[in-house]
Amino acid sequence: MRMIIFFDLPNVYAQDKRNYLRFRKFLINEGFLMMQESVYSKIVLNSQQGALLLEKVKKKAPQKGIIQALTITERQYSKIEYIIGKSNTKIINSEERLIII
Repeated sequence: MRMIIFFDLPNVYAQDKRNYLRFRKFLINEGFLMMQESVYSKIVLNSQQGALLLEKVKKKAPQKGIIQALTITERQYSKIEYIIGKSNTKIINSEERLIII
């Protein structure tokens, strides 16, 4: 399964910008990868892990703006069609885990 987070947060005032940067940094630290600006995705093993992750996102969400979450299967995700541009192959984007000893 894959969780996709879409967000549109205000960036007008200094506090808004700080909130935006904190939320974006939170997503990156949680293992989300940027698909495009303000759209991040992460592989989750099952719906229970997805629910826990969604609760974390809700707790870190700023008060202003809009944040949406969508959970889909890997099969559905694999059917993404690129109309303009192409997939970023530099990013490790699979279920394989990297272990450094």
